[in-house]
Amino acid sequence: MATSQVETVSTTADKAKLALALALVVGALAGFYLLAKQGQVVQWGGLIAGLVAAVVVFLTSEPGKQFVAFGRDSWREVRKVVWPARKEAMQMTAYVFAFVVIMALFLWLTDKTLEWVFYDLILGWKK
Repeated sequence: MATSQVETVSTTADKAKLALALALVVGALAGFYLLAKQGQVVQWGGLIAGLVAAVVVFLTSEPGKQFVAFGRDSWREVRKVVWPARKEAMQMTAYVFAFVVIMALFLWLTDKTLEWVFYDLILGWKK
């Protein structure tokens, strides 16, 4: 079995960017509550501006760049998927529902049978 080497390189600048992004999120949330008396437009504007600034700072760091690359690769893979036709999807959904109903009936019947065996036959507890 092949082992893969995982390298994580975190520079001080990246750690500072992540800390700044976290501070901006906390500041945006604090500002949201502190600006309550200024009106909703100012309150929400401060929150959105702080969150946007946090996202921009995060995306300039190495983990942010890796996150964007991961998103692009994921989107590329999703485009390669062959999705089922509507008829096939409806048939598979019907199979799943039928299986669930059959399994529910089986489990209910098993439960009632065991209840009858234990409570009525073995213990003699009649309802």
